[in-house]
Amino acid sequence: MRVRQRFATALRDGRLMRAWAAPAWLAATLSDATSAAAQPAPGIAPLNYFLHAAGPAAAPTMYLGWMLTALAVAVSSLVAVLLFAAIVRRRPGADPATQHADSGGVAWIYIGTGVSSVVLFMALAYVLMTLETVAAPARQPNLTITVTAYDWWWKVSYSDAPDPARNFVTANEIHIPVGEPVKIELQSADVVHAFWVPQLAGKTQTIPGQINQQWIEADRPGTYRGQCSQFCGAQHAHMAFEVVAQSAQDFDAWRRAQGQAAQPVSGADATAGQKLFGERCAGCHTVRGTDALGTQAPDLTHLDSRRLLAAGALTNTPGHQLDWIRHAQRIKPDSLMPSIALSAADAAALSAYLSTLH
Repeated sequence: MRVRQRFATALRDGRLMRAWAAPAWLAATLSDATSAAAQPAPGIAPLNYFLHAAGPAAAPTMYLGWMLTALAVAVSSLVAVLLFAAIVRRRPGADPATQHADSGGVAWIYIGTGVSSVVLFMALAYVLMTLETVAAPARQPNLTITVTAYDWWWKVSYSDAPDPARNFVTANEIHIPVGEPVKIELQSADVVHAFWVPQLAGKTQTIPGQINQQWIEADRPGTYRGQCSQFCGAQHAHMAFEVVAQSAQDFDAWRRAQGQAAQPVSGADATAGQKLFGERCAGCHTVRGTDALGTQAPDLTHLDSRRLLAAGALTNTPGHQLDWIRHAQRIKPDSLMPSIALSAADAAALSAYLSTLH
């Protein structure tokens, strides 16, 4: 923890990491591969995360990544060719007169140093131009979303200062309108994490005690995978989320639905399930419109409207909901969600209640 705190103190500008999103693909791919080995993989293929941009905050960094990759390949190839030439030139049995004819070698060093300096300066200029391009959107965002990183999930808060009734909290799923820049305020509740949606923007650290900002914008409707890309503990690989880009009409409809409280339940099973939820789950989870007001775990008011469970570890089906409740520590060891033993009757009742949270 002390090392993490020192690292957090050293990183005071989260935006600086945005331009380097593409070269960091290997860590995320390996993390997803580890995740896939342990659980079903409901997300998009890892290669799609960074090879394709879907917004103006991501395209410049994608092009920068390709440019830096091409530059690295070109330099490595040139060095390999020169090294091979030197080995051939110095091979045993070669003509001694040829081996010692190196009077022009220093000139080549001067030429190589000069060319390298120019190329590196041009690359630096391109990097700085890219940083400037992605620093701020072309127009002021009308929507601000606060994302708080936890071990190991994401709290997503929508706020509307003129109308507090439109404020609500969800988890692990962010909805945005297509073609509109969205301001993301990033916080951390525990350690350093990193918010990264490669197809929409570069990465930005979430640091305890500090609010960092970034912006995202989607050019077209779709679901875009996000991932924590800063190692944050045992379940770092299972700390994913999704950004759902929708038309303005669909986004407004989703926002109105999410702002509503949970509907009253009816039926013996659902009523029994709500009572069981209040006894075993309400200390950590919130369901708006009920007595469940916990704040240490995801808000479940509209649980069934989400596509994934457990920060991307499972698809959101009734069977996976019960599997998560019963075997949370098997699915995500060391997470704060305990495994809960349920009888057949309790499982049926709880499943009936959860099915009303849509």
